[in-house]
Amino acid sequence: MSTQSEAILEQNLITQLVGLGYESVKITDSNALLANLKQQLQRFNNLVISDKEFETVLNHLAKGNVFDKAKTLRGRFQFTNDAGEPTYIQFFNSEDWSKNLFQVTHQITQEGVYKNRYDVTLLVNGLPLVQIELKRRGLEIKEAFNQINRYQKHTFWSNNGLFQYVQLFVISNGVNTKYLANNELQSVKQTFFWSDVNNKNITELTDFAASFLNPDHLGKMIAKYIVRNETHKILMVLRPYQFFAVEQLVEQVKTSNDNGYVWHTTGSGKTLTSFKASQILMDLPQVDKVLFVVDRKDLDYQTMKEFNSFKKDSVDVTNNTSSLVKQLTDDSKLVLTTIQKLNNAISKTLYENQLSVLKNQRIVIIFDECHRSQFGKTHELITNYFTNSQLFGFTGTPIFADNAAKNDLGKRTTKDLFGKCLHKYVITDAIKDGNVLKFGIEYIGKYKQKSNTFIDIEVEDIDKAEVFQDEKRLEKIADYIINYHSSKTFNKAYSALFAVSSIDVLIKYYDIFKRKKEAGEHNLRIATIFSYGANEDSKTAQDYLPDTEDEYDAAAEPSAVYGKHTREKLDEYIADYNSMYNTSFSTKDSKQFENYFKDISKRLKEREKITFKDKDRLDIVIVVNMMLTGFDAKKVNTLYVDKNLKYHGLIQAFSRTNRILGEQKSQGNIICFRNLKGATDEAITLFSNKEAKEEIILPPYESIASKFDEALKNLFQITPTYQSVDDLRDENQELEFVTAFRRLLRAKNVLESYVDFDWDDLGIDEQTFDSYKSKYLDLYDKVKMDRQKHKTSILDDIDFELELIHRDEINVAYILQLLAKLKESKPSEVKAQKKAIIDLLGGEVELRSKRELIEKFIEENLPHIENPDDIPDEFEKFWQQEKVIALSKLCEEEGLDQLQFNALIDSYVYSGQEPIRDEVFKCLDNRPSILKAREIGERIILKMKEFVQVFLEGMTG
Repeated sequence: MSTQSEAILEQNLITQLVGLGYESVKITDSNALLANLKQQLQRFNNLVISDKEFETVLNHLAKGNVFDKAKTLRGRFQFTNDAGEPTYIQFFNSEDWSKNLFQVTHQITQEGVYKNRYDVTLLVNGLPLVQIELKRRGLEIKEAFNQINRYQKHTFWSNNGLFQYVQLFVISNGVNTKYLANNELQSVKQTFFWSDVNNKNITELTDFAASFLNPDHLGKMIAKYIVRNETHKILMVLRPYQFFAVEQLVEQVKTSNDNGYVWHTTGSGKTLTSFKASQILMDLPQVDKVLFVVDRKDLDYQTMKEFNSFKKDSVDVTNNTSSLVKQLTDDSKLVLTTIQKLNNAISKTLYENQLSVLKNQRIVIIFDECHRSQFGKTHELITNYFTNSQLFGFTGTPIFADNAAKNDLGKRTTKDLFGKCLHKYVITDAIKDGNVLKFGIEYIGKYKQKSNTFIDIEVEDIDKAEVFQDEKRLEKIADYIINYHSSKTFNKAYSALFAVSSIDVLIKYYDIFKRKKEAGEHNLRIATIFSYGANEDSKTAQDYLPDTEDEYDAAAEPSAVYGKHTREKLDEYIADYNSMYNTSFSTKDSKQFENYFKDISKRLKEREKITFKDKDRLDIVIVVNMMLTGFDAKKVNTLYVDKNLKYHGLIQAFSRTNRILGEQKSQGNIICFRNLKGATDEAITLFSNKEAKEEIILPPYESIASKFDEALKNLFQITPTYQSVDDLRDENQELEFVTAFRRLLRAKNVLESYVDFDWDDLGIDEQTFDSYKSKYLDLYDKVKMDRQKHKTSILDDIDFELELIHRDEINVAYILQLLAKLKESKPSEVKAQKKAIIDLLGGEVELRSKRELIEKFIEENLPHIENPDDIPDEFEKFWQQEKVIALSKLCEEEGLDQLQFNALIDSYVYSGQEPIRDEVFKCLDNRPSILKAREIGERIILKMKEFVQVFLEGMTG
């Protein structure tokens, strides 16, 4: 049977959608889209719109970006009609989504920088709200994803930006179907399968259409389950398990007074789920007030920013309980607060009269991370105070009988406190869906005798304090981390946490690392943070949580447990931090200490931003318990462990490392300096099942190496030597090579994260691998050039996954070091060394854009430099001259004022924000016509980015 073509797939989908209630409409171009929009808005709003009035509506619709337009879609627009009367128009009915008008069309053509033709478009009230891109069976679904990214850049902004109203994309090759929210520059990792309520994925396009694209469900998704994230100014869409959890929770409130909890594994987006539940519940007439409660320890920099964007000034981490009382007693239907402040409000007689009115009201209380906050006295106080309350908990690691800790109130489980589990999404579900990563766990110590990296670290008697606190042992571990941190973190592109057993041990470790740094043994940037109170005591760390705000603050006093020495040490370490980052934190008051914690959090979280500078890098944070639960930073990929962990504490700590981020981060690295194998198996069994180990933990090095061998064998069959790439006859063969080498890259990327990685174990040497890599990048450059010339290619939508190639240590500074060595080389060695440098330039993504100029410097300038020490200065002069020439040429070609355009470049480099076209047009001698403005603006911005890539990016070591 022949493979089903894309055209047949498309036609079958349209036929199915018409059967589901969509009206089929033929729209071939922008004019037809506008005519249909006018007609549908008239039908939907039951009014007649003149051409002049429609122009006013279009001007309103054209304003803003994708994020702004999502708000416009959900609002009403008032304008003055031709008769001079105020008229309202609505674009989407969020209250009763069945009243919206659903249409399906296909092959709409739009022109922008290029001409694009879209596959299947779903129109709601005439606006394109869902775009579906299809690929024939057998092709990677990723190609459809890459096509969408191109459309966003090239044509979605044309024709009044109507395609910027797209809320959801759907990508499918017939057998695999996923959806995603409309955001620019996304990763394919941000695409999701739809599933049923039991987490069974619905992958076939026909099944997906029936379940997800039917007008009732799609209308509900757009109305209720698209989230405007104010912090990042992006749209987010709930994943299926989040959707079902919210639906179940809302239904529970509508139909009963029973409590409940949601078990969604760590890293699966519980805060977004609970946020959305709060939003929907506050609109229910039977609910008087919704309280969203977090533990103050979870309120790091990013969480506070996000919560306050949701409701301005909603989170106040000071001791000002009166602000909470004011919110509880005014007409706010949703109140966000910390559990410490809520406890203060209901336990102090000062507020009793003000709050008495709430006692019998219908109050829904949602606890974020309830596994940490609901096992002390506070839970009882809350339930006794709010007599008509309904409580819901969210947790990634519930408390069961096996992992329950005993306190004054006895041993209690999550079920004891909250009742029924409303929805479950465990770690195996999340890994299967690609929503979190597996763990790569390596145990370092005597029992790993066969490892290439065996070091004599005591492990068998690890529970003896004199053994595990012995400085010789700690020094060996520090040396190990120094030696292997770069390989674990892609040359420090990622950060790590180091979990240790107690503050005493933390102090010893920090001092060892500091001494070794001063001795020149490493250049790692290391910080530490600990709250100097009982909650950091290793004996009670696993389950202790303060029950009141007063207790929390008392615990923060250093004299409470550890005394003056500990505080002095922490201030010494904070002083090191201040010196490293030019900050001014201390432990002098709680606010300063809070800001220190926020700064560490921010430094780890913001590494993924394009604008993040290497000078702000933080490599390792040493902790006892802080940051091991509730802290999320995608650029943390490694956890070093020298403490005993078990059950929920172990899963929570490990899960700091497994957030999804692009192709390079293939797993969370766990480096254990204690034998936690048994504890890990027990935790996996408790929170998933006995058979789940292989689904959660990466296989050993040897298994990954065998996958590399398979990929290498396949590559050699297509191209026996790297020179064979030049002999490939057509694009189909080039596609085979690109796909095969990319598979090899993926396997190598995982292999390199193991400390046992060694090129000698593989069937290819590093130099040959790099030669293949250069050929791979040559094809990438060819595709890029073809796009600029408007040539179409079957390689257009292939993702070359360049992040798997990028190596931070190979930069211009490194090349200059090689050139210095070249000057000192024997004449017989010069030719070979020069070739090696040129090959290196061709094999590094960041340097390829600079290759032509660096080669020019090598050929024309280097022979005239006598002293190798002068090379950096001479290169800097050369580079500045070439930069001036290139900038002048660019400005001359485009008619730009050089001073203004240079200022625009400086602003882009500093902020990372692409300039808007109006800013570009201010640099032009003559403003272009409306017809040409888009094209010219896009072209100049593209040239600006290329200029920055060549002359400014990667120019420092």
